[in-house]
Amino acid sequence: MSLITDVMVSIKELWTRYEEAIRYVFFGGFTVLVSWGTYALFVMLGIDPALSNALSWLCAVLFAFVVNKYWVFMSKDSSARKITTEFVQFFGARIFTGIIAIVMFPALVYIGIDQNILGIENMLTRLIVSVVEIVLNYVFSKYLVFRKDRPAN
Repeated sequence: MSLITDVMVSIKELWTRYEEAIRYVFFGGFTVLVSWGTYALFVMLGIDPALSNALSWLCAVLFAFVVNKYWVFMSKDSSARKITTEFVQFFGARIFTGIIAIVMFPALVYIGIDQNILGIENMLTRLIVSVVEIVLNYVFSKYLVFRKDRPAN
């Protein structure tokens, strides 16, 4: 019985300490599903793959904004002004990290980080770029877009 209690206490402590990051990863998984699902839908509807990719990115960013605002970072202010400000900052941050990813990928390949994983060309590079992008998106969302207003001193 003591072992079970200790495990439950440990799990609760981990949840308390990392709840926001856990929610970010959880909803990030759903954001990937939205991106892939809408891409598949657009392609099946006969839309050009490049345009389908852009539209699916937009759908994923819109979905990510909503879940990050309300369920990850728990931004309570729902005034039109606050939502507009947060959305513009969120969208801008995602464009910025997208540009970083676009520049970083060929730069890493150029310097020799171009290993294949499971037979997929440059997959290590893609993995590194994705990790950097995810971390930057989290940092920008937490500390720029949905930051908690500090009380006045």
